[in-house]
Amino acid sequence: MTLPAAEAAKLMMSVTEAGGATVVALVVDSPYKDYTGKRLAIVESTPGAQLNIHGGLGSEALDKKVSELMWDALQDPRSHDGLRRVETDAGTLELYLEVKRAVQELIVVGAGHIAQPMAHLGALLGFKVTVLDDRPDFATRERFPEAERLVAADFSNPFADITIHSRSHLLLVTRGHKYDYECLIRALKMDPPPAYIGMIGSRRRVRATYVQLLDEGIGHDLIDRIHAPVGLNIGAETPEEIAVAVAAELVMLRRGGTGLALKDVERIAERFFKEDEGEGQT
Repeated sequence: MTLPAAEAAKLMMSVTEAGGATVVALVVDSPYKDYTGKRLAIVESTPGAQLNIHGGLGSEALDKKVSELMWDALQDPRSHDGLRRVETDAGTLELYLEVKRAVQELIVVGAGHIAQPMAHLGALLGFKVTVLDDRPDFATRERFPEAERLVAADFSNPFADITIHSRSHLLLVTRGHKYDYECLIRALKMDPPPAYIGMIGSRRRVRATYVQLLDEGIGHDLIDRIHAPVGLNIGAETPEEIAVAVAAELVMLRRGGTGLALKDVERIAERFFKEDEGEGQT
């Protein structure tokens, strides 16, 4: 039996909000009679869990073949919604795949001048954004209209009212090194660990932090998980530019990028001129 559109939408929303991932395939063109419009969904409730299948496309053999295609799309961090084609004995089957991964969270610790553009960019990138600070006048809805949550926190126990999990991305941008450090050492001891821990700071400040962590018995394996100084090297100076650098790093980690300039990766001009030189030779 196929999966109705309303049920597919409800399934995608509930699964991704709960930390799972799903792919829904809709047949848009088929050589088989009455297959067009049928849906199939695969659900991974948690990373590594056994897949659950909902709906069907018309035959077990076709469901199996399309499920393998959907699984490949789910495994590829660069895959996106769009048309896919599957060859069958009767001809080409055209599908539209919707790929929905677990909702990611961005927790901005500190509500200062960098936090505002960071919360805005985080929301644009699809993160559920939480901003916390110990100053009620800073973590306000007027300053952070796009944040999912605003939390009045005590930096001695900053995550008391927040659930941290493997989809959490922490950005430590408090008003002082002392508070950043208190938040950092708690984040490093979390189980499961957050997906990302970024901390702003100069080279000197970051080095001092690492020395302090080692003195407190924190191992190199945990220290290596810290992104500090935070963000990609784009020469950022203003709060907005720093937020762009951090957002770029988050995208790079999500999509498996390199952080290199695309001009240097693709080398289109270099290849173009080489082709021209080759054509000019006799």
